[in-house]
Amino acid sequence: MRFAVVGGTGLIGSKVVKKLNEAGHEAVPHSKSTGVDVITGEGLDQAAAGADAVVNLTNSPTFDDASSAFFQQSMDNLLEAGRKAGVRHVVVLSIVGVDQVPELDYYRAKTLQEEVLAAGPLPYSVVRATQFMEFVDSIMSWTADAGTVRLPTTPLQPIAAQDVADAVAAVAAGEPLQGIHNIAGPEVFPLDELGRITLAARSDSRTVTTDDTAGMFAAVRGDVLTGRADASLAPTRYADWLAAH
Repeated sequence: MRFAVVGGTGLIGSKVVKKLNEAGHEAVPHSKSTGVDVITGEGLDQAAAGADAVVNLTNSPTFDDASSAFFQQSMDNLLEAGRKAGVRHVVVLSIVGVDQVPELDYYRAKTLQEEVLAAGPLPYSVVRATQFMEFVDSIMSWTADAGTVRLPTTPLQPIAAQDVADAVAAVAAGEPLQGIHNIAGPEVFPLDELGRITLAARSDSRTVTTDDTAGMFAAVRGDVLTGRADASLAPTRYADWLAAH
């Protein structure tokens, strides 16, 4: 099969391209650096031409209310390019529980992206993943100072980027789901505890203070960001990931 991987030079995209090519497919990465702009539409027709499937791994440059406009425009342009090219499958990467946190601008925007895809003219699949292990440091940085990291007790079920890429590649190579496939890491942690584990593994002397008002994830209610009952559990444990990174 031939795949156009839009956003194919990023953290997940580059791994998806490699995984698909190793499996004997032809996966071509596309991004602004290769002349493809999902907002203006530049290069999209050429990227989609001849592709059996398009994998959309692009992301909004902001996490605020402007992200909705990004996902609306980018999906409209991508679906139109795919329709003209006769693409048979469009895959989008989203977030487990994304439609359960309307308080967050970015999560509302990702929900909109899913809705535009589902209402569009092409067969589709949505892969929803829990938070990436690679993003834990960034999450901590939002509420950190020189000596303290403030984190809420929000339960997270982190997943390694490579496991996400493997799942996206597998779904992309299969038949369209016309629905959602949930994937999650194998372990659930309160976010504050995840912070303590991370700092200890890196011999970081900062302390974690539990603060259920701190950071973006303070708005999350309950365990909506952990794997659902139907989620496929990835193999990589957080301690093993930390040891390797």
